[in-house]
Amino acid sequence: MSNLAVTLAEIEQAARRIDGRVLNTPLVPSASLSERCGVLVGLKLEHHQTTGSFKLRGATNAVLSLTPEERARGVVAASTGNHGRALAHAARTEGSIATICMSRLVPDNKVSEIRRLGANVRIVGKSQDEAQLEVDRLVAEDGLVMVAPFDNRAVVAGQGTLGLEILEAMPDVATVLVPLSGGGLAAGVAAAVKGRSPKTRVIGLTMERGAAMKASLDAGGPVAVEEVASLADSLGGGIGLDNAVTFEMCRALLDDVILLSEDEIAVGMRHAYSQEREVIEGAGAVGIAALLSRRLGGLDRPVAVILSGRNVDMDLHRRVINGGVDPLAEAAA
Repeated sequence: MSNLAVTLAEIEQAARRIDGRVLNTPLVPSASLSERCGVLVGLKLEHHQTTGSFKLRGATNAVLSLTPEERARGVVAASTGNHGRALAHAARTEGSIATICMSRLVPDNKVSEIRRLGANVRIVGKSQDEAQLEVDRLVAEDGLVMVAPFDNRAVVAGQGTLGLEILEAMPDVATVLVPLSGGGLAAGVAAAVKGRSPKTRVIGLTMERGAAMKASLDAGGPVAVEEVASLADSLGGGIGLDNAVTFEMCRALLDDVILLSEDEIAVGMRHAYSQEREVIEGAGAVGIAALLSRRLGGLDRPVAVILSGRNVDMDLHRRVINGGVDPLAEAAA
């Protein structure tokens, strides 16, 4: 693991840097999932994080890693919502200004919250790739500093602090289930967990609709995928055809990647609400969904499941909880 773009030492340094600026979120046992799986299942409640998702860790570490001159110029990023919210919060906290570029697929509740945090918002196109083009323009013409949502070493190191906290709370964890999109969270958590506990499995979980990292891993290199609506909208978007950090880390460190259907994700959201008393997005429910669908083998020792985030449209959440056959179709009607 010596050739990884982000090392355990960088993650430990990030933990010291962001200490006091982000929450050390609780890891609690799930009685219902432990009984169903026959092993201890712990839920890492990262949706309780300030701004509602793990993204604040990476964004804060990235902003604090900039020079004062760079922070004064302002930061910019493309986002499906949660990174934008986190970067807006981190930038404002450190006296900088964020500009967040998003596609029209990003839910309105996430857009409005980013505006509330004082960021400049640009809505561009129908995909992350189109939003990224606006980011590139703002960097080239206005001198803003890009803080990419996942393919950025400081961001990955910040997300990896979540893995350190899991090991501190559950030292004998055998399997860690992590939501997978562009790979910033999965790469960081895997580097932290395997750096300290090499035999612990780290499994990426994502949706069937537009799983860019899974398609790229299968192809042996980054590939473009069509971005489509999903209950797990935070996991949408490509990984970047010029991906420099997360693709190789995910390829080297993830033990497996599992795809979840929309029905399975909805079941995960309902279980989180009815059994765990937690309101989470579809992206945050993929770990529970994988356990409930019995997609995982070899579960004979403790399992940690990362739940993140909580920034779900509450009308959509209500439809899912009430058993809507196709909540996304109902929303579009």
